[in-house]
Amino acid sequence: MRLHILGCYSATPRTLTNPTSQVLDIRNHLFLIDCGEGTQVQLRKHKIKFSRTKHIFISHLHGDHFFGLPGLISTFRLLGRETELHIYGPKGIKEAITLFLKLGDSWTNYPLKFHELTSRTSETIYEDDKVLVKTIPLEHRIYTNGFLFEEKPLPRNLNIDAVKKHKVDRSQFNNIKNGKDVILENGKTISNKALTFDPPKPKKYAYCSDTAYNERIVPLIENSDMLYHESTFLESEKHLAEKTKHSTAQEAATIAKKAKVGTLVLGHYSTRYKSIELFKEEAVTVFENVVLGEDGKVIEI
Repeated sequence: MRLHILGCYSATPRTLTNPTSQVLDIRNHLFLIDCGEGTQVQLRKHKIKFSRTKHIFISHLHGDHFFGLPGLISTFRLLGRETELHIYGPKGIKEAITLFLKLGDSWTNYPLKFHELTSRTSETIYEDDKVLVKTIPLEHRIYTNGFLFEEKPLPRNLNIDAVKKHKVDRSQFNNIKNGKDVILENGKTISNKALTFDPPKPKKYAYCSDTAYNERIVPLIENSDMLYHESTFLESEKHLAEKTKHSTAQEAATIAKKAKVGTLVLGHYSTRYKSIELFKEEAVTVFENVVLGEDGKVIEI
C-alpha cells in the first residue's frame, strides 16, 4: 500500500503548495481521495498514471477539496476515456458537476457514476474481493466524511516443503490456501497450519480531512496502520480551530494515540505559520510516530 500526497495545505493554492488531494495505491487500485484545484497538474508532475483511476472519494464540498474535479473529468473526456468513473461524495456533488458539464456543453463520452452520501453513521461504500472502503463521519461546518481503506485478507501461503513431505495432491492446493485441513488417502488429517504460512497482515489506512476534534471516530479507525488527520492550526490558535471546526496538531496526535494507530500523517496546514515543522514539534509531545505530509511525498504503508 502506497500513499501519494499531491496537496496537503488548507484554503487557496499557491506557487509552491497545493490544496488537498491524495492517491492511494492499494491492491492494484488507484483511489483518488479529494481533488483540490490543480490536482491533475500534480498527477502529471509526479507521473501518476491517473487514467487507471476508476474511483474518486470526495470528503466534502468545500472548494479546496473538490474544485479540481470538473477539470479532471473534462480531461478524461479529451483523452478519449471509455472506462466508467465512480465518484463518491456528499449529496449535491452530482448537481454541482453536471451543472459544469451542462453549461459547457461538454458531457462525458464515458459513464459517470455518482454515489451520493447522506448517512451520519459509518457505512460501506465500496467493496470487491481485495478492498473495503467505509466512511468516517466527521464534524465540520458542512456534511463531511473521512474514509477508511481496508485490505481484505490474502490466502494463506503454501509451505511447499511441508506439502511435499506429506505428499499432498495439487488438487488440494486451493483448499489449503483458503484455510482448510487436508485428509490424506490413509485417513490421516494434516492441519492447515502445518501446510501453510500466515499471509501478510491486511493493512488499513484512515483518511480524516477537515474536522473538529472528535473522539467518536476513534473506534472506527482503531489500530489503523496509518492515519492522515488534518492539523490546520497549532494550539496557540485553538480558538480558531474551534470556531472553524478544524483541529490542531496536538488534537490530531491525541486522536492517533487514543486509536492506537501505527503512524500519524499531518496535513491541511494553515499558511499563517513560518514552518510546518512546528506542527510536528507539537504533535510528538502526545504521539511519537508523526510524519509531516508534504506535497509530492510518497509514503509506504
